[in-house]
Amino acid sequence: MAASARESKDATAPAMQRRAELRRMRAFATGLLLLMLAVFAACLALEGRWPGLAYLRAFAEAGMVGACADWFAVVALFRRPFGLPIPHTAIVARNKERIGESLGSFICNNFLAPEVVAAKLDSLDLAGRAATWLSQPANAALVARRSAGLLPPVLAALDDEHVGAFVRNSARRGIEGVAAAPLAARVLSVLVAQGHHQALFDRALEIAEDFLLRNEDVIHSKVAAHTYRWLPRIVDTRLAEKVLTALLDTLAEMRHPEHPWRGEFQAAVHRLIGRLATDHEAAAKAERIKAEVLSNPVLEDYFDHVWAEARARLASDLDAGDGVLRRGVEGALLALGHRLAEDRPMQAIVNRWLRRSVERHVVPHRDEIGGFISGVVARWDTRTLVDKLELQVGKDLQYIRINGTLVGGAVGLIIHAVTKALG
Repeated sequence: MAASARESKDATAPAMQRRAELRRMRAFATGLLLLMLAVFAACLALEGRWPGLAYLRAFAEAGMVGACADWFAVVALFRRPFGLPIPHTAIVARNKERIGESLGSFICNNFLAPEVVAAKLDSLDLAGRAATWLSQPANAALVARRSAGLLPPVLAALDDEHVGAFVRNSARRGIEGVAAAPLAARVLSVLVAQGHHQALFDRALEIAEDFLLRNEDVIHSKVAAHTYRWLPRIVDTRLAEKVLTALLDTLAEMRHPEHPWRGEFQAAVHRLIGRLATDHEAAAKAERIKAEVLSNPVLEDYFDHVWAEARARLASDLDAGDGVLRRGVEGALLALGHRLAEDRPMQAIVNRWLRRSVERHVVPHRDEIGGFISGVVARWDTRTLVDKLELQVGKDLQYIRINGTLVGGAVGLIIHAVTKALG
């Protein structure tokens, strides 16, 4: 709120300054008229004693005429002098619509003409300026801060139920649009190429070893159950230990990279990849599995959880002020600025893209823009329009009054002098 008040104050400061200057120039022009009146009265009273004052009287008299005439002309632009319904006065107020149409037409024809826009955009080098501006850390931080500031109200306005449904449906459509078997084949191919299938094989060996060690008693009981009852229990125990030791030794041997069973495992993986890529039956089975997974309510709950978690993390990051999102945006903007500043061909591409975008999306609608400007002017209150125009040009118009006073006085003096010379 404080920032808005400060921006409003900054916006009205120039208008207040122009209004003060207008009042000062009006007072000066009016004061000059009153000075002419005082000089004329004094000369008229003292001319009988000092005949030479006739020249000064002629100057003051003509100056008053010029000042009054130019005052009338200036006032008639904006309002009726003394409120009298004199023809051809209050010109701006009576021609508001025509002024708006002329202004809109002028901007369209002189500022939005295709050749004018193209030449101006080519000379501006917007990409270069943007790159230089974004290369400054303070500017990148400003954009990141403003961008992050837009997200909290957006998040607050989102309805969780509708967004959750959108996330679920989007994810489901995305998964449904991808063939499961070829995707699995490509994923397995990448894993095999990186050697990750061997790591999976090693992990399986670790799990098997841990399973055997944790279930030693079960193995003992299973061995005892499959031997002769008349054998002593110690024989069953020794036999179970040998079986367990043999299994563990086999698993340990399989850790060797050259073990033949590793080769068989790799061959089996390659056969699976081939089936997934080419076998129609395998593809159909993969699609059935995918359909079963997508229809499982657990998956929908998972999507809802993902959205809730993402929203909570995003909100927490935004509340932090200097969170990961803001730092990431700031870093990306800085990198973009530096990259664009160093790449002149890319700047040329961006500038061409901007020019074409303006030519395609702005220039063809210049008549609509002109109509919008005309409509805005037409909707302005007459007093508002007069006030705006008078603030812009009123100060300069007061110079017309001042010049009219002085030039009129000079012309009156010349006429008086010529008349005296010829008389």
